[in-house]
Amino acid sequence: MRPTHHHPSPVARQRAAYRRRQTVRSVLVAAASTGVLGTLLVIAVTGAPGWHRVRQSFLDAGIARAALPEVAAGLWLNVRLLVFCALGALAVGLAVSLLRTLRGPVFFPVRALATGYTYTFRGLPLIIVLYVFTLGVPGLRLQGTPPVLVLGGLALVLVYGGYLAEVFRAGIESVHPSQLAAARSLGLTYRQTMRYVVLPQAIRRVAPPLLNDVVALQKDVGLVSLAGPIDAVRAAQIATAETFNYTPYIVAGVLFVLLAIPLIAVTDWVTLRAARRQAAR
Repeated sequence: MRPTHHHPSPVARQRAAYRRRQTVRSVLVAAASTGVLGTLLVIAVTGAPGWHRVRQSFLDAGIARAALPEVAAGLWLNVRLLVFCALGALAVGLAVSLLRTLRGPVFFPVRALATGYTYTFRGLPLIIVLYVFTLGVPGLRLQGTPPVLVLGGLALVLVYGGYLAEVFRAGIESVHPSQLAAARSLGLTYRQTMRYVVLPQAIRRVAPPLLNDVVALQKDVGLVSLAGPIDAVRAAQIATAETFNYTPYIVAGVLFVLLAIPLIAVTDWVTLRAARRQAAR
C-alpha cells in the first residue's frame, strides 16, 4: 500500500504564509525599535559633558588588557567556589526541607530547628554572615579551624541553603496529598514515597526557581573577596589601587556576565519547558 501524502488546502497555505509574514514583520519591527533605542542611548551617554572623563576612568582599553590575566585567574577561584557552594546549598536545602515536612509530634523539635534555621539565615544579610564566619571564627583561635576561603564558602552554603530549603518545601507541598496516600496504600514506606513519588515531581516543578538561586549565588561568590582571598573582584581591586582607574572592575563585571549567560540560558529553557508542559495539561 502506497503512503498517502497530505497536501494542505489553499486556506491552510494562506494561513501559513500569513504567519510567516507576521513573523518577519515582528522581527523587523523589533530590530528597528531596538536600533532606535540603542542609538538614542548612545547619543545620550556619549553626549554628556563628563563622558570623556568617565571613559578614561572606566573604559581604558590598555588598562583592561593589562588587568585581564589577573582578573581571569581570580575568576577561576569564583568558578570553583560556585560549584562547591551550589552543591552544598542544594544538599542542605533539600535536607532541611525534608525535616520541615516530617509529621508527628515526636518530630516537633526537628521541625523547630529546621524552621529556626530557615528563618535565621533567610533574614540575615549575607555580608554579616560572611564577616562572622571569616573574621569571627578565626578569632576564636581554635585548632583545626578551616581556611578563610572554606569558611566563606560555608557562609554562602548556609545562607543559600535557607532559601533553597523553602523552594524545595514549596515543591514538596505542591504534590497532592492523594498521591502520598496512594503510594502508602500500595505498601511503600514514607521514605520510599518521598524518594519515588514526591521528590521527582517536586524537583521538576521547582527547577526554575532553583536555577535562579544558583544564578544569584554565582554573583554572590564574589563577596568572599571581603575576607581576603584573591578572586576576580579582589584582583580587580588590586589593579584599581595600582592604576587609580576603575576599568578592572568593568573587566571583572564583564567576566561575571559571561559566566552567568549559560546558567541564565539554561534557566530560561527550563522555565519555558515547564510552562509548555503545564499548558499542555
